[in-house]
Amino acid sequence: MNDLPLERFWSHAREAAPELPVQTPEAWAFGATPAHADELLALVLDGTKTGTASALWDMEAEGESAPEVGEASIILDARDVPRAVIITTAVEIVPFSEVSAEHAHSEGEGERTLDAWREIHEHFWRRYGQSSRGFSNDMPIVCERFRVVFAV
Repeated sequence: MNDLPLERFWSHAREAAPELPVQTPEAWAFGATPAHADELLALVLDGTKTGTASALWDMEAEGESAPEVGEASIILDARDVPRAVIITTAVEIVPFSEVSAEHAHSEGEGERTLDAWREIHEHFWRRYGQSSRGFSNDMPIVCERFRVVFAV
């Protein structure tokens, strides 16, 4: 991704929300495919999606750290265009089998039920997981809640 559009976007975001940090945060897209990125971004932009989940094992395999409360992120669309800034408001790490119905609802996908969340996410991690450990019901899941502070 060219840094100039990202820096321009960050400048506009900081004009709209001066409390944002000076340094440009990490930019990333939801999901594993362009279709996922745009579908999930649409849920964020319409206010339906206020939570996300990541497999801690995948984060470790990719050399990433868990998000922290107060951390800003730039959310990209499927074409790597910056579209929103979110701030992490809560982080909890629990086994897959202990993700709450409340968290499942916050993710905004499918029927927004815990059963639907489990089905969607087990399929996702079995297909796209980055860790050599694969999927298991006791794998640690990083449940993140966020709020949108800027969007275009």
